[in-house]
Amino acid sequence: MTAKPAVEELDLIETGGPPADSGGRLGYGDDGGDFRPATPRSPQVYVTGIWIALASILMFFMGLTSSFIVRKGLGADWAPFTLPPLLWANSLVLLASSGTLELSRRAYRDGLRSVYRRWWHVTTALGLVFLIGQLVAWQQLRAAGVFVATNPSSSFFYLMTATHGLHLLGGILALAYVAARSRRADLVLWPAERPAVTATATYWHFLGGLWVFLFLLLWLGR
Repeated sequence: MTAKPAVEELDLIETGGPPADSGGRLGYGDDGGDFRPATPRSPQVYVTGIWIALASILMFFMGLTSSFIVRKGLGADWAPFTLPPLLWANSLVLLASSGTLELSRRAYRDGLRSVYRRWWHVTTALGLVFLIGQLVAWQQLRAAGVFVATNPSSSFFYLMTATHGLHLLGGILALAYVAARSRRADLVLWPAERPAVTATATYWHFLGGLWVFLFLLLWLGR
């Protein structure tokens, strides 16, 4: 009887999830036979899913960038405006969050659970600071009389920053979800968290790089 639980623990680590019966429980049948997962979920599923999502987001923003460039060259109604200097600070905050996320991942790899969680929470907090900073930048533009419908350049600014902000909010929710999972994971389930950590970190770094691109586009192309 002692050999079976050990085998099950190895299965947990290798498949990324517990063997389950029809009710989703880990255990053994009434006749002493163990429940085996019908379709174990491979970590490759998470990798494939995140890259498909990133490809879709990239295509969307590349289309938006093309529209920005084409619209700017169409007529004389394109009126440049001064971007809030706060956007520079917001950019630094988002880049710093990628650094803290890498510190968290390194701690996870080394098995330092408390350090991993601490830097993970710092990353989440920096993401929230970035979003709040973007809202403050919007308020500064509105105080200066620059609204969505003021001119085509301001319309693109609000559209690009809003859509990026929505995607970043999804990243913050993903960070919070992974943090909640890690609090429940015991030592056996701990290695199974790696695909979720990797997928979330990849998404977050992508959004950081995307913001740098958008910010430079808006700053140089205004």
